Amino acid sequence: MKLLWDSALGLLVVTGSLLGLTLPFGKLATAAGVPAMVWAFIISLGAGGVLLCVLLLRGEHVRLTAHKLRYFFVTAAVSYAVPNLLMFSAIPHLGAGYTGIMFTLSPVVTLVFSILLRVRRPNMLGIIGIAVGFAGAVMVAVTRGEAGQPADLFWVVTGLLIPVSLAAGNIYRTVDWPEGTGPIELAVGSHLASATLLLAGILALFGIKAFAPLGGVPLIVIAQVASASAMFAFFFRLQAVGGPVYLSQIGYVAAAVGLFAGTIFLGEHYQQLTWAGAVIITAGVFITTKAQSQAVAKPQPA
Repeated sequence: MKLLWDSALGLLVVTGSLLGLTLPFGKLATAAGVPAMVWAFIISLGAGGVLLCVLLLRGEHVRLTAHKLRYFFVTAAVSYAVPNLLMFSAIPHLGAGYTGIMFTLSPVVTLVFSILLRVRRPNMLGIIGIAVGFAGAVMVAVTRGEAGQPADLFWVVTGLLIPVSLAAGNIYRTVDWPEGTGPIELAVGSHLASATLLLAGILALFGIKAFAPLGGVPLIVIAQVASASAMFAFFFRLQAVGGPVYLSQIGYVAAAVGLFAGTIFLGEHYQQLTWAGAVIITAGVFITTKAQSQAVAKPQPA
């Protein structure tokens, strides 16, 4: 376990796989009538609650400061509440596999944000990777979801906003990480903050009746909470070990899990252009990753 805890590659595979399970779980839940906002709330409350128990059993606790409160609520909004709401809203219209492909764009968008915010300067290979990833995204976007069931452009744009929000979170969490704070404490605070924001939205928009459909999918709720709790414990550790761009590659693993789970277990079907676009996006991810490693090996002068 300690070997995994210190391995960026191992953490990437585990975190991405657990994230990928959220896609089929989300499709099953929304198909049973659970509102997207409620399912996002279940994930944040479940993960935050379970990880809080783990923290307390280890004799630790969340030490609140003004900096941490800011970190918790900004992270909650851009990394969890918004992308989860977008994801679970889009899945019924685009399919779990197609929505999962949107995660693969996160590394490319993260690199773009890094360049724009001058967190990292661009090199030619990085620009090529961004261009390749964008070309793949266009190919995927024009297919508009499952084969024979083209979704409205609104839902395609909604799906494309997922990697934008995730990329913003990747950058923010690295830049504003509270010094001396462990990954589980940050996961607990951020998820409970996300649950608070989502609960306020649910009660304001739908009322308490929005939770009623959860009674029809108890096993899916349990499975989702278990996988989300494990995923976010590894997620923050991967952030610390691998950094924001490496972390963003969990989308590649998650997309693969989502695509195969969607086609094998949920009966989804996608056009060849969708699969080709996914492969091209993956090529863009590998190019941007290579660009990152070159930038680290040969840092540019300030």
